[in-house]
This record gives sequence, structure tokens and C-alpha cells, in this order.
Amino acid sequence: MATWAIGDLQGCYDVTQRLLEKINFDPAVDKLWFCGDLVNRGGQSLETLRLVHSLRDQSVVVLGNHDLSLLAIGARSDEEQRKVNQDLQRIVLAEDRNVLLDWLRLQKLVHVDRELGWMMFHAGLAPKWTVALAEKHAREVEQQLHGNGYRKLFRNMYGDKPAWSPGLSGYDRSRAIINMFTRMRYCTPSGRISMEDKGTPGTQAQGMYPWFEVPGRVERELKMVCGHWSALGLTITQGVHAIDTGAVWGGKLTALQLDSEDLRVVQVPGRDVPAPVPGAQPPRKPRVEAKPEARTEPRSETPNNERSGEQRRRSRRHRPRGRSGNPNNSTPTPDSNGPAA
Repeated sequence: MATWAIGDLQGCYDVTQRLLEKINFDPAVDKLWFCGDLVNRGGQSLETLRLVHSLRDQSVVVLGNHDLSLLAIGARSDEEQRKVNQDLQRIVLAEDRNVLLDWLRLQKLVHVDRELGWMMFHAGLAPKWTVALAEKHAREVEQQLHGNGYRKLFRNMYGDKPAWSPGLSGYDRSRAIINMFTRMRYCTPSGRISMEDKGTPGTQAQGMYPWFEVPGRVERELKMVCGHWSALGLTITQGVHAIDTGAVWGGKLTALQLDSEDLRVVQVPGRDVPAPVPGAQPPRKPRVEAKPEARTEPRSETPNNERSGEQRRRSRRHRPRGRSGNPNNSTPTPDSNGPAA
């Protein structure tokens, strides 16, 4: 019997399957903890969500920012749903969408297992939140997610402000709690989050600290496992175990055995190509052509727009051909879907 925490899947179904095979996952006796961001960007979000849903009796899931974005999209009109990226659109248009989304909406923001000695959340905790306070604030938002007013919560959860304060109320309070659990990387000692800083420690604005190194933070009696911050890579410090290792961006997918004294880590390679459009084949590697022999020719003084016919023909002969010459085949940059910082 083993309990494994797994980093951000982000719609990488094939990579997830390889990791489960490598850890010899046995659903009869093993348990999985998923750190959130099950979906988006990987091209196989529908398949990934179905897989985790099929393992619901053997797993624990906490919600990430991309999961909340999917739920918000699912609560929109049909016309609005058709405008989202294709990876998430496949979920909201699937025949089993209600089963998947209703189940996802009932998941947690924080999971605590005192007997095991661990707690899990997606992104971070406010500097002054004890384990008990984190549970309390998570339950506040979870009650809204699980109740009939969840659609109104989704309409009001977007935004970078306000900063967390115990005196907040209403949707300002819910938004601040959600941002702590699902979006934070850096913050001030008072708990103000920097949404702009996403790089490795040392690149952030002055006065900002990694949330797990903030001066004056409370000590927590449980070990913590989280995802979200792929730029960190695998990081174990201050009782925090950050295991988002960027599988969707060509990094690795990481599993951490929580009931192992030596903290066993197992990884598999992530995608080695840009995430494909669903239903399409991954792009083939460009064919390497022999380079033409270098020529030593006098530089022409003829302006570019007055080149000779021979010069234009020679230029065309050496233009890249096929996929390698298509400027539209460049590696995609991260997209933004709601609170996906």
C-alpha cells in the first residue's frame, strides 16, 4: 500500500498513464493525491479528467486555478463556451460533461490528513494561516462551490484584489481565499499577493517573498505538498514539497510517496513537443537538409528591391521548405483562461 502525491497534470493524459505505470499503481490498495490543475493546455484534458474521475474512490483532488476556470466556463452560456480554447471546449461539449463537472465542483481547496502527517493544496497559504485556519477558510468557499449559488461565485471570483484580511466579507473574502489557495507564488508579510511575479526566487519585485519563506509566517505542524509553480521545479524546503515540474511544457511529471520515510520521488518525461491540438497528430520534426556549400561572392551594391532575376531565383532556391519553414509552427506560449496565473 502506498500514498502518492502527483503534480499538475494539465491535460497530459498519456504522460499521466506512464507515471501510474512507473509507480506500479494498484487501485486495490494504493491512494493518489492530485495537487490540482488536472486540465488545460495539454491537449488531452477530457481524457485526463475522465481518468481521474474513474479513480475517484482511490484518490483525493484539490482544485487548481485551471480547474476553477473550467468550472466557470461550464457555467456560462453555450455561446460563451464556444469561444474558449479547444482543449477545454471538448469537456464542456462532451456527453458526460455534467457528470465530470458536477464531480469536479465537489472537490476541495485543501486536504488534511493528520494521521499521515500531510496537507495538500494547489498553490499556497497566507503567512498567518495555521493548518486549522486554512481548513476553516477552505470550507467557507467549498460550501459556496457545493451549494446552489456556485454560478454567482464563479461570476465574482475573478480579480487580483483585495489582499487577504480577516475582516473581509462577501465575494471579496471568497476571492481572496481562492487566490491564496490557487494562484499565489509570492506575497508580502501582510499577505498581499504579487500576480505579476512568476519566475524563480530572486526575480521577484522588492518586498515580495516566496509564500513559504515570508518573514513572520506561522509554523505548521504538518508537511505540505503543492503544485502550481512550475518555474520552481522540484523543491523541498521549509516543510513544503512543491511538485509541479512542468510536464505540459516539456519538463517532467512528478509523484512523491507520502508514506515513505525517505520521500521517494518518481518522475517521467513530460511532452517533448508542443501540446497538440486535440485530434491532430503531433508535429513531425523538421527534415534536416544538407547545407549548401559556402560561396564567396562580392556583395552586391544593388538595393533589395532592384535585385537581378538571377539573385531572386537563387534566394528562392535556398528558402526553407515544409514544416520547418512555416512561421506558424513556433512553440506556443502559455494562454490565459480566467484565474490561470
